[in-house]
Amino acid sequence: MTTESKPLGGRIALVAGATRGAGRAIAVQLGTAGATVYVTGRTTRTKVSEVGRTTETIEETAELVTAAGGEGIAVPTDHLEVAQVRALVERIDEERGRLDILVNDIWGGEHLLVPAFGKKIWETDLDSGLRMLELGVKTHVITSSVALPLLVRHPGGLVVEVTDGTAEYNTRFRENFFYDLAKNAPIRMAYALAHDLKEAGGTAVAVTPGWLRSEQMLDHFGVTEANWRDATEKLPDFAVAESPVYIGRAVAALAADPERARWNGQSLSSGQLAKEYGFTDADGSRPDAWGFIIASENGKPDVADYR
Repeated sequence: MTTESKPLGGRIALVAGATRGAGRAIAVQLGTAGATVYVTGRTTRTKVSEVGRTTETIEETAELVTAAGGEGIAVPTDHLEVAQVRALVERIDEERGRLDILVNDIWGGEHLLVPAFGKKIWETDLDSGLRMLELGVKTHVITSSVALPLLVRHPGGLVVEVTDGTAEYNTRFRENFFYDLAKNAPIRMAYALAHDLKEAGGTAVAVTPGWLRSEQMLDHFGVTEANWRDATEKLPDFAVAESPVYIGRAVAALAADPERARWNGQSLSSGQLAKEYGFTDADGSRPDAWGFIIASENGKPDVADYR
């Protein structure tokens, strides 16, 4: 194996929230680049989280990481439970003695957003709204607080806050009060963490996929990754959607970039990073969903110009 083919060989990563979607793809692409990847989540082969999906598990994610060329290690973890997160980080320290990459991709709140979509704060079930904030904000705070002492032990660490929307786009209201807070918070977290990590030679960024063809999204439209374009009959704009591989390659490219500190504190998108680093989606295209979405506010752009 060469450093060119395995640029993350010897690196230790933690992808928090890697059961499915962006988190799984990020873990697999880090593994493709040679990293050892600890993957966490609440759905295992013997236990199902509140999301209610049984088709994806963290054990399967770990196996995919290993098959891709890295080493995947599944650790069931509820990131709202501080003791569980501490045990996770202590295990990484005992087994590897370092942490080079932390990806905060914890969410699992789509089932809460659907009934809240378009509702005002007083129309939204308060318990559901607060649960969104727990899942999308509190989990990230706990994980960073507990894991960063290990990450800063060696210079050059990378923290990636995965969210929905760029800082530019999220100046717009995001569907619901609680969801708006949950998806803007990681952008500000990356900005604040960049300040804390700078002296330790670390980098923190927020990264968003575009219109993600996650397992849940494909199920919603009644399609698979093989025939996803059929969904454009229901919603033509879905033609600009991207597979989870795209954001996975984005994070892997960031992690392998020795000059990544130039991004410190910034909000980045998969499409933006594809232009910078030259990677493509799984089908060889280079979608720019956020560019398309913003352009759509002022007309009807051609999807071909953003794919």
